Amino acid sequence: MSYVSLDSKYVSNFVRENEIPYMQQAVVTADKMLREGTGAGADFRGWLTLPTDYDKEEFARIQKAAEKIQKNCDILVVIGIGGSYLGARAVIEFLKSPLYNNMKKKTPDIYFAGNCISAVAMNELLSICEGKDVCINVISKSGTTTEPAVAFRVFRGWLENKYGKEGARERIFVTTDKARGTLKSFSDKAGYETFVVPDDVGGRYSVLTAVGLLPIAVAGIDIDALMAGAREAQNELTDTDLSKNDCYKYAALRNILYRKGKETEILVGYESYGTMLNEWWKQLFGESEGKDNKGIYPSSVIFSTDLHSLGQFIQDGNRNLFETVIAVNDNASSFAIPNDPDNIDGLNFLSGMDLAAVKATAMQGTLFAHVDGGVPNILLNLNGRNEKALGYLIYFFELACAISGYLQGVNPFDQPGVEAYKKNMFALLGKPGYEEQRKALTARLAD
Repeated sequence: MSYVSLDSKYVSNFVRENEIPYMQQAVVTADKMLREGTGAGADFRGWLTLPTDYDKEEFARIQKAAEKIQKNCDILVVIGIGGSYLGARAVIEFLKSPLYNNMKKKTPDIYFAGNCISAVAMNELLSICEGKDVCINVISKSGTTTEPAVAFRVFRGWLENKYGKEGARERIFVTTDKARGTLKSFSDKAGYETFVVPDDVGGRYSVLTAVGLLPIAVAGIDIDALMAGAREAQNELTDTDLSKNDCYKYAALRNILYRKGKETEILVGYESYGTMLNEWWKQLFGESEGKDNKGIYPSSVIFSTDLHSLGQFIQDGNRNLFETVIAVNDNASSFAIPNDPDNIDGLNFLSGMDLAAVKATAMQGTLFAHVDGGVPNILLNLNGRNEKALGYLIYFFELACAISGYLQGVNPFDQPGVEAYKKNMFALLGKPGYEEQRKALTARLAD
């Protein structure tokens, strides 16, 4: 049985039976564009065969470096932004816990820096590191992106002050371009161990490269099994027949709904450990599809928590949305609801019932309610909370995203709009070379 299966019964009231076959030829075309490299962004398809074609020598070095970090430090600070940290954090929290740093374990605490511009966050993390043995993993293709570059500057200085340059060298691990770029050149001169951000894998598709694998391995997660799950997905999700490929069916369904005016997709999880997976998914689809004035807006919730904040809007608000629900079939954890002799909350009818069963019932009740309220729901069943299942799901979403982007007529591998804010920020901060733009923006501020 596949690790991921799609249940379409909660979307059947919104998609007629003949609409899916009408999408078949478009999906075949999108698949051909992707696999033959004839579509836009073809130079960034390295993730497509990554589960089988990854660098085995580097993979072994990642495992060895992870063991070294585990042995030598209390805290690993992962410095990166966007795809340079979201994937690793998503995997660690999904497979371990969002409370990973608070748990009893034999692996280091892992904190993430360089993903925001905040004096508060920087001071708090430095305070946490005081008195601890620390290693850092800086992840940046160029080394000049403002947020991670500033964080690297800060923590490199902190390590050198604490351990000296020689000692710091053994605690700094860099994931960057293979041969060029500011960070690569600097790291080679400084003698840091480096790992590669592949040229043909964009940041949001990079979780199964060294970008994600080193922090994931430090957390004690089996990266061999993670890759094995992705490899199963790579081998299984090749049939273009929509009745046989749930990944392509998911891409087709979301595009059918988009053409009906459902412009927002809400990814729904029922466990807090899925929160960062949702954030990774939002970047994957948002950065891939949101261009040329097109795209399905990616949002997310964790139920039942968010039923008490966003539930009203989903139930009765603007009918421009649909939900994709991830149901994790995992029986590893259980907790029986205790009996209350006084029954002060009136819930003794739940006494002895497992919380997992209550959650499943809440999910079923919510599916019925939202469908009855006019919200299509695509249900994805994930068979297990383990490395193989998650590796499969990661590849499933990456492949679906690429196909979906081509169905919308956009390049799913570029991100031209990301640079606009950076140029304005550099100009306003006075970066050399941006003088004319600074004058124009300053004039706008004066107005």
